[in-house]
Amino acid sequence: MHYNRVVSDITRKAIADALKRLLMEKPLSRVTVMDIAAECGISRMTFYYHFRDIYDLVGWIISSDIAIILSGRKTHDTWQDGFLSVFQAVEKNHVFVFNVYNSMSREQLERSLTGPVTELLLSVLKEATVQKKLKDDEMFFIASFYSYAFIGVMLDWIGSGMREKPELMIKRIECVMAGSFENAAGRFSSLQ
Repeated sequence: MHYNRVVSDITRKAIADALKRLLMEKPLSRVTVMDIAAECGISRMTFYYHFRDIYDLVGWIISSDIAIILSGRKTHDTWQDGFLSVFQAVEKNHVFVFNVYNSMSREQLERSLTGPVTELLLSVLKEATVQKKLKDDEMFFIASFYSYAFIGVMLDWIGSGMREKPELMIKRIECVMAGSFENAAGRFSSLQ
């Protein structure tokens, strides 16, 4: 079982890398499953064994890349570094990012980003509010709220051409979020 999962992960990565290479040459709307299969030397059926369609693949790439970037940066003291790394990765891979941004709906992009960002924020929230006795659904609500805010800011930044430096964006986010987890948790605990 473990061997099959490893092979599957390797194949998914090869398919993702093939799409990334293709997107350096042409827009997502002109990439086909056949193009991806040919680029990485697999059959179309192998592609469909791993992904429903190209948009499913793009969503997987976004979620996987963000999760890797954020790993190890899920504490109250390191979340800023994690988010800065996300902004820097977006800026570094701007050709891929703009191609995807201009080819997918905002809802699809949000869905791809929500999981890893919410997971990071939940981890930070649990640490920051350890003294508060919040229910799981309350913590999830707070983390989801800030997740949508972060994702919205990032997508707006991409849509405006990434004019501000990632460091400035994180400073702005940090100004807004400073102490807000604790404040939100305090208000929720007073509702009980």
